[in-house]
Amino acid sequence: MYVSPRAKVGEAVRLSPRAVILGPSRVGPGTYIGDAVIGYPAAATLRALKNLSYESMDASRGATLGAGCVVRDYTVIYEGSELGDGVQTGHYVLVREEVRVGPYTIIGSSTVLDGRVTIGSNVRIETGVYIPPYTVVEDDVFIGPRAVFLNDKYPPSRRLRGARVGRGAVIGGNATILPGVEIGEYAVVAAGSVVTKNVPPRTVVAGNPARPIGSYDEYVKKKALWERPQAPTS
Repeated sequence: MYVSPRAKVGEAVRLSPRAVILGPSRVGPGTYIGDAVIGYPAAATLRALKNLSYESMDASRGATLGAGCVVRDYTVIYEGSELGDGVQTGHYVLVREEVRVGPYTIIGSSTVLDGRVTIGSNVRIETGVYIPPYTVVEDDVFIGPRAVFLNDKYPPSRRLRGARVGRGAVIGGNATILPGVEIGEYAVVAAGSVVTKNVPPRTVVAGNPARPIGSYDEYVKKKALWERPQAPTS
């Protein structure tokens, strides 16, 4: 375990014997940190280091975790990032620098928030999602497993444009969201879709390229039927 003398760790925080907390990181009360690194130095900081000892890497600007977070093993959170109260990460999660995550969001195992990403509160991000810089995800969004967001229309270029996902939207598993696309509030993107254009609020889209196939109200009705208890079969 390594906890920087500059770090501020709240009451009742539980740390794994192999947890690392660097720089002036702040960890809220009641948080659990497994075999994870908090405040890992970004590239500019790393280039200035003489070696990669914990004492040298303590030049990090640190990261901030709210109260009651759960940071599972092999998560790495870079310096300059902030996670709100009650945020949970799965295993092997990477949160790069300058990421903002709102309270009570869940970040699934093997997910990458690749720097300068903004995630709202009560968001559920499933396993293996990739979210690049300048992407904005508003509150109460669901993102299914292996969904991929892109931010470079003609890679590699110097013009990066992140997508924006409105409040309450649902992104199905293995969906691909192209750069600069705006997905409206309570819109639904079906699994495996490739979204090349803006999606209006409360609209369901599917396909490659994704096209409207229904409304959010219809989606809610179908969901309610799906969730209804089934009568036992003889």
